[in-house]
Amino acid sequence: MREITYAQGIKEAMSEEMRKDENVFLMGEDVGLYGGAFGVSVGMFEEFGEERVRDTPISEAVIAGAAAGAAVTGMRPIAEIMFSDFTTISMDQLVNQAAKMRYMFGGKAKVPMVLRTAGGSGTGAAAQHSQSLEAWFCHVPGLKVVIPSTPYDAKGLLKAAIRDDNPVVFIEQKLLYRKKGMVPEEDYVIELGTADVKREGKDLTIITYGRMVPTCLKVAEDLSKEGIEIEVVDPRTLIPLDKETLIKSAKKTGRVLIVHEAVKTGGFGGEIAAMIADSEAFFYLDAPIKRLCGLDIPIPYCPELEKNAVPTEETIKDAVLSLVK
Repeated sequence: MREITYAQGIKEAMSEEMRKDENVFLMGEDVGLYGGAFGVSVGMFEEFGEERVRDTPISEAVIAGAAAGAAVTGMRPIAEIMFSDFTTISMDQLVNQAAKMRYMFGGKAKVPMVLRTAGGSGTGAAAQHSQSLEAWFCHVPGLKVVIPSTPYDAKGLLKAAIRDDNPVVFIEQKLLYRKKGMVPEEDYVIELGTADVKREGKDLTIITYGRMVPTCLKVAEDLSKEGIEIEVVDPRTLIPLDKETLIKSAKKTGRVLIVHEAVKTGGFGGEIAAMIADSEAFFYLDAPIKRLCGLDIPIPYCPELEKNAVPTEETIKDAVLSLVK
């Protein structure tokens, strides 16, 4: 085990899979000589060359469409879209083509593509570069949706996504790129659809993902000093969703708080809440399921407003206390 960053974990996953399989390649805006907008692919152009680390035009529709076409004809493309906000330009190719082809051809066609994109707020990039759009993708049958929260998860889940025969939307939250964590040197893969209990607890379950995971873990550690033991569960993949682990934790603690950065209205937290309410866990609950999410507003440019547009340590702590006291 050695300590590397989230960005390094993603780069290692891509590089290792490209060394193993000549059909795997990376494409996107400035992923070549520049090394990607967030520096994730630095050095890959020098190792693999311009045929396998391909700079594309500034057209997200072209990136997603070319990736889908390459995938269905036998390649395994990793397509990078610089900001998740720009996936809106690629929605026809992603939603109406990539997600549908395997079904429409009765399983005879496969679409093994990964669409990597950076999501979330916190960098002062304002309303058009800071959105959390994962619920859009989760609503589309045929797409898998992954949001890792640690370097270990980022590497293992990306390797699984690259090897998957279905289109996977892989969302990397910007503020995590420089976060460090322990990652094995040997090869490993984390199966899509497996949640992870990041912290054991008995008084309340927080279900959260992405950059909210370290924030919730910090709150859990702080509240443990007050005798409140919080269990933090990270789904890691939203589609497929590890319902069994989430239900088991809800039954164990009897209280559930769902936290995510995306806006509350139509957010994936509502799907998690409904799933738990529809399960046997409902009969174990000692309080209503609560959601703490981003405000239903475009992300502001002003740093103080931006910070308070999404859950913070303070608001998470208040939400926990409202459920346990």
